[in-house]
Amino acid sequence: MTDETVLTVLTTTDAPDRADTLARGAVEARLAACAQVSAAVTSVYRWEGAVETAREYQILLKTTAARYPELERWLTDHHDYDTPEIVAVPVVRGASGYLGWVRGETT
Repeated sequence: MTDETVLTVLTTTDAPDRADTLARGAVEARLAACAQVSAAVTSVYRWEGAVETAREYQILLKTTAARYPELERWLTDHHDYDTPEIVAVPVVRGASGYLGWVRGETT
């Protein structure tokens, strides 16, 4: 993976206004070219020894490998969860114009 590799980064939060704030803040800081907030999803997970169920909103952010460390720090600093889900997946293929746009918007 090179610094120019485009990544899709996933995080979740429990309120639509928080999701919008995280999405907008990351784009305004040029840490992500765009962010998409999904409709509510149901998350089932183990937390502090118990299985929990929660309504959450997923945020998909598009960035580059070079910007990922700063995006992760920013999300961690601005997130309301103690241990937020922050997962990055490389984009293996994509439209060259779109991938170029992501690279341009995050530099």
